[in-house]
Amino acid sequence: MKTESTNEHEPSGSGAMSNDLIKALIDNYRQNQMIAINETMGITDSNSIWFDLTKLKNFINQLEHEARKMNSECTEEDLGVRFYYAAYPKIENWDIMESHPVPQEYSERHTLIMVPTLKKENEDGEIIHFDFNSLPNNKLRNLTLNARGPKPGGIGENQGTLSPPASSMGML
Repeated sequence: MKTESTNEHEPSGSGAMSNDLIKALIDNYRQNQMIAINETMGITDSNSIWFDLTKLKNFINQLEHEARKMNSECTEEDLGVRFYYAAYPKIENWDIMESHPVPQEYSERHTLIMVPTLKKENEDGEIIHFDFNSLPNNKLRNLTLNARGPKPGGIGENQGTLSPPASSMGML
């Protein structure tokens, strides 16, 4: 989808969007996907997640640091962040959240998980943005999404504030 720039001085392809387009896309989600989720599941799902700037900067700094530890020639252009849509478990399965405390009122609501990516060539020579983690002995392996059990030290992140249940004051 081509987006409209809000600033004539923005380089083309910057991804900047006009306020009207932002509002239209948010309204589209709320009138379609959010209604379908709420009606199908019988819940009031979240429609946004807020991250404070310090948390985002720390995540990016940690991503850059860990990537350079694994490969000193890694550049900013090699790095990225993939956002996964995710959902918190039902209350009866909340014990899996023990190592990652969030309010139980987040139960069944969707969230975002940020996972660092590293651009590299696959075996066919195609440039791919691979999920990675910084765990020892996992050099450039895909993030431990396929692993069994919690492994401390990865740099995925999702500790934002969901709304609802948080107030929607200040949002579009």
